[in-house]
Amino acid sequence: MKKLYTLLFVALLTSSFGMAEVSKKEKKALLSLYTSTNGAHWIKKWNLKQPVSEWYGVKVEDDKVVEINLFRNNLMGPLPSDLSKLEHLKVLNLAFNSITGQLPEEIAYIPNLKVLKLEMNRIKGGLPSNIGSLANLEELTAFNNFISGSIPESIGEIKKLKVLNLSSNALRGTIPESLGELTELETLGLFENALEGVIPGEMGNLKKLKELVLANNSFKGEIPKEFGQLANLEIFQIQNNKFESFKNLEVFENREFLVFDFDGDKRDFEYKDLKFSKTRMADTKFEDIEE
Repeated sequence: MKKLYTLLFVALLTSSFGMAEVSKKEKKALLSLYTSTNGAHWIKKWNLKQPVSEWYGVKVEDDKVVEINLFRNNLMGPLPSDLSKLEHLKVLNLAFNSITGQLPEEIAYIPNLKVLKLEMNRIKGGLPSNIGSLANLEELTAFNNFISGSIPESIGEIKKLKVLNLSSNALRGTIPESLGELTELETLGLFENALEGVIPGEMGNLKKLKELVLANNSFKGEIPKEFGQLANLEIFQIQNNKFESFKNLEVFENREFLVFDFDGDKRDFEYKDLKFSKTRMADTKFEDIEE
């Protein structure tokens, strides 16, 4: 009899694990996303009768939602504030859809988020002022939207950020000095906005930076001499701005770039020490592939 009870207990335990599911709070947040972005018209829809772990693009680990990848899936409509309930989420990839509306402030309260990909949508309004709360974020890409306003000062609080691409939006104002605190940054794209003013010298602190694209804005003044500290820079594009002097580009003496673009016809110094043997002069283009 004791052996029978033991077998029954094991069977019930196994069954319990087999039926394990995400919390009601997380499931509700997913359903809010589904409803708000017109899930009935997604390319790959969720079968709401199935366990969440079987929903397309949703990754569940230890009964917790850790990833949502709905890349190019015909999402339409605004993002719900309930996304903040997905407190274990690490990756949110909603790129190449038709998401509209403004980013909810609550999106900055997903504490474990590492990757936020929102490029090629129709998002408008400003970036959340509290975006610096995403302390674990390593990648933020939101290019080709209609995002306006200024770059929040709090962005400098995202110390782990490696990729920041806000190109092809309607951002205005200046680059905040706090951006120079992102010392892990490897890629910075601010191409084609309405940014203006002098580029802060603090950006010279970004010593891991490999790609810096500031073209097609209204920056003025001089190129910061601190850019000479960017020893790992491979791609550097500053063309189509309103710089009054390019003299400080001399800090790049004896450097080779993969891509280098500036307004060469306006240069005010002899550009004889830059080596172009491996340099490609090219238009700035951004592409995205599903990973």
